[in-house]
Order: sequence, then C-alpha cells, then structure tokens
Amino acid sequence: MSTPQPPMPQQAVAAPNWQAAPGTSYTSPIPITRTHLGHALTSEWTKIKSVRSTMWTLGIFLLLVIGIGFLVAAQTSNSDFTDVPYTIPAFFGLMLGQICLITLGVLVVSSEYGTGMIRTTFTASPQRHRVLAAKLIIFFAVAFAVSAFAIGLVGLITSGMHGGSSNVSWGGTVVMGALYVSLLGVLALAVGSMLRHSAGAITTMLGVVLVPAIMPAFLMMSESMRTIGEKMQEYNAPNALARIFRLDSESGHGGAQLGLLAGVTAAAIAGAFVLLERRDV
Repeated sequence: MSTPQPPMPQQAVAAPNWQAAPGTSYTSPIPITRTHLGHALTSEWTKIKSVRSTMWTLGIFLLLVIGIGFLVAAQTSNSDFTDVPYTIPAFFGLMLGQICLITLGVLVVSSEYGTGMIRTTFTASPQRHRVLAAKLIIFFAVAFAVSAFAIGLVGLITSGMHGGSSNVSWGGTVVMGALYVSLLGVLALAVGSMLRHSAGAITTMLGVVLVPAIMPAFLMMSESMRTIGEKMQEYNAPNALARIFRLDSESGHGGAQLGLLAGVTAAAIAGAFVLLERRDV
C-alpha cells in the first residue's frame, strides 16, 4: 500500500493591481513651501473677519462713536469750536467705544483657548510666537483702521455742521485717538493670551481702565496719598483721551499718556510671548 504524497506548496501570485513600494526617488505631487509670517497673517485675517464677535463688537463701536458724536455735534453751536478741533464729539463716543475694542482684543485669542481650537492652530503652525505676532498685527491694523474711520467721520460731520468756526487742525487727534484705543485693545489681547480666560481678561482690562479713573477722588483725600492720586488722575484713560482731543490743552496733547500706554503694552506683549513658549497648551 502506497503512502500518500504531501500536497505541493503553491507559489504566491501577485494581485493584478499590486504596486511596488515607492523608492527613494518618489516625489510628492503636493507642492511643499516653507511657511512664513505671511501665512499666519492670512490665517488670522480669515479668522477675525469670519467670526460674529468681530462684527458685533466693531458694529457697536461704530454705532457708539459715530452716533454719540453726531448727537453731541447737533447739540453744540459754532462758538463751541472756536479753539478746539472738530473731532471733540468723537471723544464722548470713545469713552464707551473703547470697551468694545478691549472686548474684541481679548476674544481674538481667548476664544480659541475656550473652544480648544488653539491646539489645531498650534498644530498647523508649531511656531507659537508667529501665531501670536500675526494676531497682534491683524488686530491692531483692524482696530486702528476702524477707529480712525469713526473719529474722522465724526470730524467731517461736525465740520459740515459748524464749518468755519474752528481753525484748529484735527488730523492729529484722529491718529492719536485711534492709536490710543487700538493700543488698549492690543493690551487686552496680550492680557487674554496670558490669562487664557475671556471673563478674567475682560474683567482685568475693565479694572485697568476704570480703577485709575475712580481711585484718585479717594486717594487725594489723604495728604500722604495725594501725589499718587494726582499721577493716577493724570494718566488714566479718560483724561488721556481728553488731552488727545484738546479738552485740556494746557496740560499737553496726550503724548506722555500715549507713551506710557505704549510702554505698558510692550511689556505685556513681551510677557505674553514668554508665557506662550513656556506653558503647555
């Protein structure tokens, strides 16, 4: 009786659509470009123009500055502008409108931390300093352009209603006023980047604006605290804007106050960059 033979091994047959692994000479059809700040700027511009918070805050800002400015201009006479610029009515709107820019500055960065989208942002752009720099540049450009437009429009409306009554140049007040409120917004953005919490950052910035305007009245009750109260009164936000718009021209035109805000903002931005690199997302 013969022993059965074991089955013969079968050779593996390659699939008809099988492709060999790409060699070292493989080139991706997707173009690879080195990223730079311009890409981050484009990304941040897309973000800031597509979210509803930008439309709401800037819309309310324009409504306050232009609306209140028009109402003030309508209630004044030609004699009120003999030695002051035509942009003074915009000052009253900016007293409230600056809060809108502060809020937007905080939301530009803190909203991404709140939703967790900041992880996606840093995954797409691992160089964190570039992302923060793009946010600062785009926000400042938008805030300055919108505020300069609002102040300038109020000046044109007032000059049309009270034409020929003032010989004071008002172009400088447009630039300095827009620069001051824009720097407040940039300061808010830096604070939002450090705190990473919308409510906390907005509350902090409201304290920065309101406390120096309220505290001097109590500090100057004491002789020992009078000097601090006077300096706080001199450099707070409402008095700084008043000097920029020549409501208190005898004490200067707001250059010192603008310089102080620029210094504080620069320090806050430096702190935001340092903390952004040292902390985890």
